[in-house]
Amino acid sequence: MADNKGTALATESTPSPEKSEQFPGDVHWYDLPDDDADPAEEAEPEGTPVSGDTRLRRVIRKVSSLGRRSAAVALLLVVWETLPRLGVVDRVFLPPLSEVVSAWYDLALKGELGEHVGASLGRSLAGFVLAIVTVIPLGLLIGWYKPVADFLTPLLELFRNTSAVALLPVFTLILGLGETAKITFVLYACAWPILLNTISGVKTVDALLIKSARSMGLGPLRLFQKVILPAAVPTIFTGVRLAGAYSILVLLFAEMVGAKAGLGYLINAAQFNFRIPDMYAGIITISLLGLLFNQLLVTLERRFSTWRTT
Repeated sequence: MADNKGTALATESTPSPEKSEQFPGDVHWYDLPDDDADPAEEAEPEGTPVSGDTRLRRVIRKVSSLGRRSAAVALLLVVWETLPRLGVVDRVFLPPLSEVVSAWYDLALKGELGEHVGASLGRSLAGFVLAIVTVIPLGLLIGWYKPVADFLTPLLELFRNTSAVALLPVFTLILGLGETAKITFVLYACAWPILLNTISGVKTVDALLIKSARSMGLGPLRLFQKVILPAAVPTIFTGVRLAGAYSILVLLFAEMVGAKAGLGYLINAAQFNFRIPDMYAGIITISLLGLLFNQLLVTLERRFSTWRTT
C-alpha cells in the first residue's frame, strides 16, 4: 500500500514532458488571436448557441454599415427632392425626385421601359461578350509573345488614342443604321480596356514566379497555364469591369442615331418632346443597370480569384 501511494504521489508530482517544456511567458502560434476575426465572435466559445441578443447586435452592425455606405446617396436624393420644391432650381428643367419616380413607374407599368431596357441590354451584352471572346486571347498572345507585340504595338498605339465616339459616324456610314453597327460600336469601345489590361496583366507577372516555375521543369505551355494566366486574372477582370461600364455608356450615343428602341432613344425622344421626367427616368435606369452589371462582374471576379484568399 505504501509503495502504491508513493508511486501515485510521484506520478502526480512529476510533470509531463509537454508541461515541463512550457515556461511562463511562452506564446505559441495557436495561442495568437486571428487578425481577421470579429471581436464579438472571438469572445464566444465554439459551440455556444447564438442568443437573440447576439443576432440583434449582428443585424444592427450590418444595418449601420449599410447606412454609412449609402449616406451620400441618400443625401443626394434628399437634395434632389428639396431644391426644386424650394425654388432654388427651376423644377421645369429639374423636377423633384418624386415626379421622376412617378414617371419611371408609369413607363414601367405601360411596358415601354421594359422594351427599351431589353433592346439596350441585348445590344450591349452582345458587343461586350464578343469583346471578351475575341480580345482576351489576342491580349494574352501580345503579352506573351514578343514578336507579335512588336508587330502589332504601332497599330494599337494608333487606334487606342482615337475616341470611339468620334468613330461613330464611320461605323454608321460603313455598317448602316441597323443592329450590326451598334453592336460593332460597343465591341470596339469594350475592346480597348480589356486588351490593354490583359497585356499589362501578362507582362507584370512576377519574374521570380516565372524563374521558379521554369526551374521546376515546366514547359512554355504549362508555365502559361499554371503561372501566367492565374497571375493575370485580377488585372484582366479590371479591364472587363471597365468594359462593362463602357458597353452601356457608349451604346447611348449609338441609340441616339437611327434607333427606334433603347434607353438612348428614350432619353433623346423625351428631351425632344420636352418630357423631362421621362428623360430623367431613363437616366436613372441607366445608372441602376450599370451598378447591377458592375456588381455582377465583381461577384464573378471573386469567384475566379478565390486562390488569392486561400
